[in-house]
This record gives sequence, structure tokens and C-alpha cells, in this order.
Amino acid sequence: MNELIDEFIFFLGTVKKYSEHTQSAYQADVCDFAHFYENYTSDYIDLTKLRDADTVCFRAFLADRQRRGLSHKSTARALSSIRGFYRFLENKYKIKNEAIGLISSPKAEKKISKAINPIDVENMQGAIRDIDAKEPWIAARDWALVMVLFGCGLRISEALSLTNQDIAGRPEILRIVGKGNKERLIPVLPVIWQAVDKYVSLRPFGNQPDDNLFRSVRGLPMSPRMAEKVIENLRNYLQLPDYVTPHALRHTFATSLLSNGADLRTLQELLGHSSLSTTQIYTKVNMADISNIYSNAHPRAKK
Repeated sequence: MNELIDEFIFFLGTVKKYSEHTQSAYQADVCDFAHFYENYTSDYIDLTKLRDADTVCFRAFLADRQRRGLSHKSTARALSSIRGFYRFLENKYKIKNEAIGLISSPKAEKKISKAINPIDVENMQGAIRDIDAKEPWIAARDWALVMVLFGCGLRISEALSLTNQDIAGRPEILRIVGKGNKERLIPVLPVIWQAVDKYVSLRPFGNQPDDNLFRSVRGLPMSPRMAEKVIENLRNYLQLPDYVTPHALRHTFATSLLSNGADLRTLQELLGHSSLSTTQIYTKVNMADISNIYSNAHPRAKK
């Protein structure tokens, strides 16, 4: 079974060109199913056993995950990974399993993320100066990071993958490679370049064209956890809610544009969403704000 899983992951990386992160997620999901199936059958798993797995087996797997307290969203992803594994087996080994196609994915509850108050984002600049008062270049880096996330709506991985070459000449449009190696173009406001320029002028290392833009205290490329820690420190310093995270800055970028008249298709392009349905979550957020204002302001809403 381990050899089959290794072949599948190799296929995802070489043929499907999935990222290492995505490959790891698929591997974890399929291994989880393999471990369950071996216990379920009390036998070693081979191609024949995989072919003969029935709906009772798959539903037992879903029930087992529920008993372990795993979320519907996580289980839906795991079921998708297993379907992909079976498609791979069918294409390579002619192993066809009809039962996996009869299992419905559990519906994950859609949570509407919260946007950060723009005033709180502005207050982060002063907080950064206070927190990093002894290291001006670190203060400049942290504010530049906030501005890139909030001003361009980038994912944290996209912001941290920027190199000096990407920003050379202060282009009006940034070329971003996002999930699935999909490329998109993001306009950059002058105020963002001001923050980035100040950081670059103070940065003591990492000045080669191919070096990552954002650097750690030791001169290494900044990691996602380091970036999360920056926002966490700001959240604690300003006593902001727990939902204030690097992703919330991207979310605030999206809701701000939508509130000020941006259409969904444009927002989809800027965010790099492959599906418009993913972008439509922001209309729910905007409508939630409108409903809240209506309930508090309309004279007939109060009893």
C-alpha cells in the first residue's frame, strides 16, 4: 500500500504539478484511509482489496473521522483526496471502484470571515514603531508586510515569495504566481511602494536580485510563522479581536473594494480565485454589514 501511495504522490508532483503542500495534504488523507482500512479488514491492503471496498466501508471511514472529532471540511477534503487516488489507480492499474463515487461529501459549514476595521490597520503603524523601536529596519519590514497584505490582497505565501527582482523599478503592476501556479496582475499604490522603499533602504542584508524581499532578523527568508507572529504581536498590543490575522488583512482588502463598488469579476481576478463562487463569500460579508446597519438605524427595526 505504501508503494502505491508513493506512486500517487509522485504522479501529483510530476504530472499534475501540485505544490509540496498540496502533495503532503493528499498523502496524509490517503494514508489515513489506508490505516483505517487495514484495521477495518484486519488484513494487508493490496489492489484487490482497494477494488473491493464498498459503500459500507467508506461510510465507516467517514463515521470514524467524525468520532475522532475531525471537521466536515477536513473530511470532505480527505474524501476528495481518496477519489483522486482511485482515479489514479484506475488509469494506471485498471482498478475501478464504483462505491467511492456513491459517497456524498459532508457539507462543511461556511464561516464568514470578519474584516479588520481600517482604522485598526492604520493604528498598526504606530504600534509597530513602539514594538520595534530598537530595530528601525524591523519596524519598516513589518509595516511593509502589512501594507503588501492589506494593499495588494496577497496570501501570506505570495507576499513572502516576492523577490527583489519582482519589485525592481517599482512596477505599477505586480506579477503574482498564486495557488496552482496561476499568474495574476495586481496594481500597486504609491503608498505601498513608500513602505517597501523605506524597508529596503534600511534592510542590512538580502539585497541580491534573487533574494526574498522579506527577511528574518538573522537574514534568512521570512517564514509564514514569523509573519503570523508579527500580526499576533500587533493584535495583542492593540487589543484587537482574535480574527485579526495575516489572512484577515487580505480579507479586509477584498471587502473594502467590494464596499466601494468593485465588481465580483474584478475582485476574483485580484484575489486569484479559480471559481467565482469562492469570491461570492464577500457579498455575504458585505450584506451582513448592511443588515447590521439597517437593523440598528431603521426606526421600524426597533421595538
